[in-house]
Amino acid sequence: MNTQPDNEEHIFERDPNDPKRKHINPMLKLALELGPLLVFFFANFRGEWLGEKLPFLAQLGAPIFIGTACFMVATAIALTISWALTRTIPIMPVLSGAIVLVFGALTLWLHDETFIKLKPTIINTMFGVILLGGLAFGKSFLGYVFDSAFRLDAEGWRKLTFRWGLFFLFMALLNEFMWRNFSTDTWVAFKVWGNMPLSILFMAAQMPLMMRHALPEEGEEEQK
Repeated sequence: MNTQPDNEEHIFERDPNDPKRKHINPMLKLALELGPLLVFFFANFRGEWLGEKLPFLAQLGAPIFIGTACFMVATAIALTISWALTRTIPIMPVLSGAIVLVFGALTLWLHDETFIKLKPTIINTMFGVILLGGLAFGKSFLGYVFDSAFRLDAEGWRKLTFRWGLFFLFMALLNEFMWRNFSTDTWVAFKVWGNMPLSILFMAAQMPLMMRHALPEEGEEEQK
């Protein structure tokens, strides 16, 4: 009888170790997080073609502005799907999505691509500060992002959160270097094909830590 009121109190996603937390298939979760970024890359790369097929997009101007508009729409769709599947608000994607919408709107309104280029710097800095700041209060927020794919003990989440916090700050500095020193097309290409490989390599480097702190699967616990 207390289930429904308890659910209503949790609009935001539950703690990673909460048994009542709803999970999305890891591949679907990855698609929802990467989908908007791929849409942004495609729309920027094929902006002129999209403008010819859809005249209303051509009114936005250069491909970077078409890509920004498509990025905003794709982000809103991804967050809507996530809400429909879990009926909770995913904390990190929502923070990222809010910045996408704000900076995207500024980019289109002022017709200045600087705002969308600053977005990764703001997001990465914010995530780095949130992760490192959360540790100061005993919270390992990284568990909210990766709990569907990995089960770690508390110490493992703390160490992994610290490392990712530093990595996000590094990526913020790298974005600043890229957009201030290279063309828009080079920046967009790096944003898609550079950021992701770097993130994958960084995660691969964390596997020894994750293996040391991995928790047994539920089935294995029952057998024991």
